[in-house]
Amino acid sequence: MNERTRRYLRGRFGDHYRGTELSPPPEPNEREWGYITWSSGGTTMIRHHSWLEVGDLGTFLTDERPRHVYFSAGRYDDPGAGSMSEKGWRGSDLVFDLDADHLPGVDPDEDSYAEMLAVCKDALLRLLDLLETDFGFEDLTVTFSGGRGYHVHVRDDGVDALDRGHRRDIVDYVMANDVDFESLVDRESVAGLGLKNPTDKRSLDTTGGWGRRVHDRLLAFVDEVRELPEDEARDRLQSFEGIGTGRSKKLVEVLDDRYDELAAGNLDVHPTVVRLADIFAQETFDAETAPIDEPVTTDINRLIRLPGSLHGGTGLAVTRIPRDEVAEFDPLHDAVPGTFVGNDIEVTVEEATDVELGGGSFTVEAGTQTVPEYVGVFLMARGRAEKGKE
Repeated sequence: MNERTRRYLRGRFGDHYRGTELSPPPEPNEREWGYITWSSGGTTMIRHHSWLEVGDLGTFLTDERPRHVYFSAGRYDDPGAGSMSEKGWRGSDLVFDLDADHLPGVDPDEDSYAEMLAVCKDALLRLLDLLETDFGFEDLTVTFSGGRGYHVHVRDDGVDALDRGHRRDIVDYVMANDVDFESLVDRESVAGLGLKNPTDKRSLDTTGGWGRRVHDRLLAFVDEVRELPEDEARDRLQSFEGIGTGRSKKLVEVLDDRYDELAAGNLDVHPTVVRLADIFAQETFDAETAPIDEPVTTDINRLIRLPGSLHGGTGLAVTRIPRDEVAEFDPLHDAVPGTFVGNDIEVTVEEATDVELGGGSFTVEAGTQTVPEYVGVFLMARGRAEKGKE
């Protein structure tokens, strides 16, 4: 990025902040603040600032016009102290980070920015389902990071006191680390009819957790099979390895005759049901876990992007998303700052590039081109264009 481009972006970021009112996080005076400037290096973090040193947030952003702005998940006695040991930790938000280019199945070299963000949105919805359904969290702030994905801040009572170990436990749950089918099976010793030795009754917990999630998926399959004509039901069961003609015929009968037991969590209605539950357990882990950035959640001192600020790597806004609007949120439209809409600028591009942004698709050819300003800012911030001469 050359000096003309840096000056232009810094100036336009300042224009954006002059016309935008940002809300600080709760207890801003107890948090550390940091930012990155538009210097030629572009990556040096200026941190260990207190709210007092930042002063009025709007004035600070308008005057400094930073490339990136951060605040700490942690709250401290002395947030401006120069070392973490001197700050006096009081507690931290529980923060989750999803980065599109780190997700399973995403190839940054092959997938477009829009495609990666779509996959990340699906992961976000899974994460929110886990946090709300399994943990019962209610005080959630969801933001588009302005770059590669999404952040979720949890501030429920009691969360701030969790140490790194307890946060690690939450990470392991969300990602189903070290969870397998056998760990979810409850075993109850019962006396077998006419048998000298007791047997284990195997069941899944239907009230919550990964056991309930596996059971829900298993029962949905059973409901599907029971709706089919008998010959189709048997064919559907035989699609699983190890289930032949005879076993499928018996299983169709069992799924009808002992459905209520199965719905209550009992897996021992038939030996093959245990095998099916094992298969659906892995499907559940694959489909319902959230591939979060683990170090972010376990780090009680993490700096995270300020909602409402601009991301210096895209020119998009770090956008707070109301919970009931998450499913419909389109980052490539809804996070485009109004400051950059309505103007055209000239940029110089070395290689032709495609951009999907602001509700449109653009092919920007090599050379000097006139483009909507939000497209030009995006390309310049990502290092794919330089500002054309005025």
